[in-house]
Amino acid sequence: MEPLSRRNMLRAGGALGALGALSVATPAKAWTWSPQGSVAGAGVGADPRWVWDEEADPLVASLIDRGDVPMVNTLLRTWKKNGQPLPAGLPADLHAFMERARQLPPWADQAKLDLAVDFNEKRGLYLGVLYGLASGMMSTVIPKEALAVYYSQGGADMKDRISKTAKLGYDIGAVNAYRPDGEMIVTAVKTRLVHAAVRHLLPQSPYWTQVAEEDIPISQRDIMVTWHSLPTTVMRKLTDWKVPIPEAESQAFLHSWQVGAYLLGVRDEYIPNSWAEANSQATQVLDPVLRPTPEGIKLADILLNLGKGIDGGLLTKGILGSFTRFMLGDEVAGWLKIPRELVWDPLLRTAWGPFIAVREGLLPFPLAPKAYWLFDEFLRKAALLFLSEAKPISIEIPLTNRPT
Repeated sequence: MEPLSRRNMLRAGGALGALGALSVATPAKAWTWSPQGSVAGAGVGADPRWVWDEEADPLVASLIDRGDVPMVNTLLRTWKKNGQPLPAGLPADLHAFMERARQLPPWADQAKLDLAVDFNEKRGLYLGVLYGLASGMMSTVIPKEALAVYYSQGGADMKDRISKTAKLGYDIGAVNAYRPDGEMIVTAVKTRLVHAAVRHLLPQSPYWTQVAEEDIPISQRDIMVTWHSLPTTVMRKLTDWKVPIPEAESQAFLHSWQVGAYLLGVRDEYIPNSWAEANSQATQVLDPVLRPTPEGIKLADILLNLGKGIDGGLLTKGILGSFTRFMLGDEVAGWLKIPRELVWDPLLRTAWGPFIAVREGLLPFPLAPKAYWLFDEFLRKAALLFLSEAKPISIEIPLTNRPT
């Protein structure tokens, strides 16, 4: 029997094939999260492993096949702000798609998006570290993501790849993220085009096809796995650290990421409508898939070496590794071959909780030992490291995979 794949499903008839895939999925992997917990409140319940991007995928494949990508990339370098008109000269089919793709969903709440700014301003230092050392390092033990990154064009220049990923975290946290003078809509739409290109290109890689579990990368489920490594993981850690967050700001932060998922092409029925639903979905799709791969271990090593040369020597590979162990646990640190640190490991275990309490005004500041100042300086430098990579950079449609 020919193995189940996207190509076979498409032959079988599109949506019917997707629904059929649900019925033959193994019990351990079957999609059981209810669309009633989504922003749509309903849906057909198809397993998102068998759902990709029916609009962007054929369009970008056509752009690549007909040789339009270099011209498109040149034109799109000038499109930087949400409210900017699309560049003149884009192919008509791409122009029409992007005009649709740049629209906020009908359920977007501008008041919540504005309130998310308050959350991001208050928690900016935490967010920089969490996006880098919790979400970023977690991505290296999400096998499908690690393999897709490593063998795509981005894997050949990880500094550039990390910069583009950091830009998403920077733009969604900016004061004007979804406003006309912001950049989050532009970043999300361009990223959606890149994802479509990777879906077309990676199946042509002789290296990726040897190790991948799937025929086509970056399914809707894969996108939501990565999504949970960002806002869901961040909120889990802030909750673990007992950071006091007003409920309205918590919901606003979630909403900013719900809108982000929509702009990345995720169907409404897969986007959780609450933190409870987000945690429920993450428990099914994120937590069980974490494991090491040779490619992920290499990517983690690159991330941990990003601090080299940072002023003051506070962001050494060892200290970044210690924070990774503290945030993601001994098992993940072991997978990534991160050695134990005799000073920082116990220091984080014993002093981080009181440090957070001092920083949040829950303990008197005069009682803070010098270690707390050290933590605060680390937060500032690490946040700068992981978010300053969002310096002006062009997110462009790739034409090749990693060559080796």
